[in-house]
Amino acid sequence: MKQEHVADAIAWNASEADHPARRAARASMAAVIEGRKEDWLALFAPDALVEDPVGPSFLDPSGNGHRGLDGITTFWDTFISTIAGFRFTIADSFANGPCCANVATITTTMPDGSTMTIDCVLIYTVDEDGLIRSLRAHWEPDRAMATVTAPAGS
Repeated sequence: MKQEHVADAIAWNASEADHPARRAARASMAAVIEGRKEDWLALFAPDALVEDPVGPSFLDPSGNGHRGLDGITTFWDTFISTIAGFRFTIADSFANGPCCANVATITTTMPDGSTMTIDCVLIYTVDEDGLIRSLRAHWEPDRAMATVTAPAGS
């Protein structure tokens, strides 16, 4: 169960110029915030790649990313679905060619009320139909883990 109000969970402080990859990025964030798994998956091309974060991490020990709708579904089920709430703050957004790079801060809230802040650059690449071909999230897990707050009521 996710937050109900996308407008309250996305602070867009960046260019709003229309671009297919920027539209896909915003739709992706909204689906994640609202916990709409099927809508989120529908944003991806069948052979898409999600790297979140890019490279080896506790979310992806091999560093190969999550490929295809099966891999991306597993990523949702294993990680995204376990977060109680998301807040995205987009400080800047650069869109050109088939890509959009968003300079972002994502604050996640765990079911126990603890939070983690992830400073990152999110790069979305879309195909000619506007489907996401790749989502590359550049962030450093150790830096994010250092921001974890205690659970609510601790």
